Amino acid sequence: EEAGRRLAALRERPPAGTVPTQFIELPAATRHAIAVDASRSRLYLFENGPKGLQLVADHYASIGKLGSDKRVEGDQRTPLGVYFITSRLDASQLADFYGVGALTLNYPNELDRRLGRTGSGIWLHGVPSDSYARSPQSTDGCVVLANPELQAIIDRVQPRTTPVVIAQSLQWAPPAAREPERKRLNNLLEGWRTARASGDLPRLLSFYSSQFAPGSKDIAQWRQAIERDMSQTRGKELQLKDVSILGWKDQSDVLVVTFGEVAEGQRTGTVKRQYWTKEGGLWKIFYEGVIG
Repeated sequence: EEAGRRLAALRERPPAGTVPTQFIELPAATRHAIAVDASRSRLYLFENGPKGLQLVADHYASIGKLGSDKRVEGDQRTPLGVYFITSRLDASQLADFYGVGALTLNYPNELDRRLGRTGSGIWLHGVPSDSYARSPQSTDGCVVLANPELQAIIDRVQPRTTPVVIAQSLQWAPPAAREPERKRLNNLLEGWRTARASGDLPRLLSFYSSQFAPGSKDIAQWRQAIERDMSQTRGKELQLKDVSILGWKDQSDVLVVTFGEVAEGQRTGTVKRQYWTKEGGLWKIFYEGVIG
């Protein structure tokens, strides 16, 4: 089975000039992106440069013993969704089982929590020193690569800013084909930005779902914090920097939007991540939190 997956990856290459459809917009600050096709046991590494995302390497990878679509802790499945590398672990910090190191992922993300999915400890990691690779479905949910290939990834990617898309089957498209959607979503985010900067609380709240969750605060605390922030920045230009927009389709369409929020007169600001979904045909924010 492993040999078949490896040979198929050589015969069935992604169409030239295409990228996975989940990558809608990535800022220049995001230097790399990763996509995993569970059905093909394949991990794709992209470099983000002046010409956008370019596929620079792809590797055979093992996933969960019972496949993908993780739902509960211990189900030996690999999660599907949009994640980010949160930290880099060196081999000296780990047992030999994990090989040359590991990249940890933010599973469960806010969509996973909303859907009641449980579990933790989903990593990209290597194999024991006496092994080269594992069979296609042989992990407890992690994505596992041969040590030399994982090391090459560890040496290149950055925690926090590197997205990792894990799909049952990746769909590929030319970036130009997604341009109209990208413009629509940037206009949507611009509408949120102007409402946030204007001090018009009712207009701002119209962007949020009735099921909105504000992270560690309750709704009342979040609303008070927003009113305070808006009063302090009213009349000042509000900039969104390093905007990242990633798409996902689960039980509904979802956007994972990350950006730096910097008010006029300030050199730095907070980094926010929002999760949007459609309600009545309109995009609404169901989660918003500060990640840095």
